[in-house]
Amino acid sequence: MYQATLSRRSYRFNDLRQLMAKASPARSGDYLAEVAAESAEERMAARIALAEVPLKTFLQQLLVPYEEDEVTRLIIDSHDAVAFAPISHLTVGDFRDWLLSEQADSAMLAQVAAGITPEMAAAVSKLMRNQDLILVAKKCRVVTRFRNTLGLPGRISVRLQPNHPTDSLQGIAASMLDGLLYGSGDAVVGINPASDSLPLLEKLNYMLDDVIQRFAIPTQSCVLTHVTNTLRLMERGAPVDLVFQSIAGTEAANSGFGINLALLAEAQQAALSLNRGTLGNNVMYFETGQGSCLSANAHHGVDQQTCEARAYAVARHFSPLLINTVVGFIGPEYLYDGKQIIRAGLEDHFCGKLLGLPLGCDVCYTNHAEADQDDMDTLLTLLATAGLTFLIGVPGADDIMLNYQSTSFHDALYIRELLGLKHAPEFADWLVKMHITDDLGRLRDTASNHPLLLALQGES
Repeated sequence: MYQATLSRRSYRFNDLRQLMAKASPARSGDYLAEVAAESAEERMAARIALAEVPLKTFLQQLLVPYEEDEVTRLIIDSHDAVAFAPISHLTVGDFRDWLLSEQADSAMLAQVAAGITPEMAAAVSKLMRNQDLILVAKKCRVVTRFRNTLGLPGRISVRLQPNHPTDSLQGIAASMLDGLLYGSGDAVVGINPASDSLPLLEKLNYMLDDVIQRFAIPTQSCVLTHVTNTLRLMERGAPVDLVFQSIAGTEAANSGFGINLALLAEAQQAALSLNRGTLGNNVMYFETGQGSCLSANAHHGVDQQTCEARAYAVARHFSPLLINTVVGFIGPEYLYDGKQIIRAGLEDHFCGKLLGLPLGCDVCYTNHAEADQDDMDTLLTLLATAGLTFLIGVPGADDIMLNYQSTSFHDALYIRELLGLKHAPEFADWLVKMHITDDLGRLRDTASNHPLLLALQGES
């Protein structure tokens, strides 16, 4: 039992699960799950009580039962007590103060990351203002490598997302051309296929690989199909760089995705055996988003943001090259408007970085949400200030296959110019070599006989 008194009224919370949910900022998903605070005053009372909870409590009072959930078992069994030692004496409120202090610099945050559980990260985020989430995330340094180096300070990368509603090779090639000539694609060239046809998926893999190899582009490709399809592609000898999968924060929700930890481990080992990376062996790419556990009725009464943080424990176990929250994609049932999407994006980025992950964000919203592109401009600017690893690049910011609004190649140009952010270093050098940018990273005029343009026109 936890309690706090506010305005002469005593509020009681039955257990840690309820306390966490009541302390969460208001969002439609938690109201849908009937776990949210009933008033702003109850929410504040829950935060006051949560601030007094020792961090050690999260290792003893488990929000999702150990016996019922392999994600909980992963969190507890892989917890690093040595990394946890420097902060083990703190309460959640003390932890917030420590994170904001000068003592918690980049080196120290990297040292303790393996000792922080997702529930600890989620709990402290509930006590933070947006500026706190930004400041702490900015201090977290997470660097990964495959064919280039991602996550270095002063840099931001872009996933080039050339989706097409019929998986047209010509349409995809046109979008690839557009993105590359705008300097996008250093995070990954990643296609969401409309089809699960294995022969088509194989063609997409070969097309992406052909372009990357022909022009020696220091990047990686990914066809974002189900992990079982990717395993079959690797068995057929397809040139797979990264293994993709959507993941969630409970075993039941992951079962809804048709996955478990053993399957992800099998796919990781298969990808590693291909030895396609030139600079590193981070071969996994994960996507997450608040609301996935609730939509699968697999949240165990846990609030959606804490469930999201638990997904990061799954990702951390497999040392991904990339992970991003598709923050506004699930819809207004879970994040109702621009305000809720902005807050959720900052929370997700903070929690992921604190846990040692290369967190990116698909700054996005669905067409029936109470949000618009101005909200996305705000979130993109805040996340880039906070050290976002990568964003998404879609032609015109409008994904014509997935039918939602994201960020464009032009948005990446905006944020680079505004904050002086550079590409991944190897990709930046390639852009100069290909006369796409100058030595300062500024776009150059591209002649109609540019070799990349001619080759990709040939592909179409």
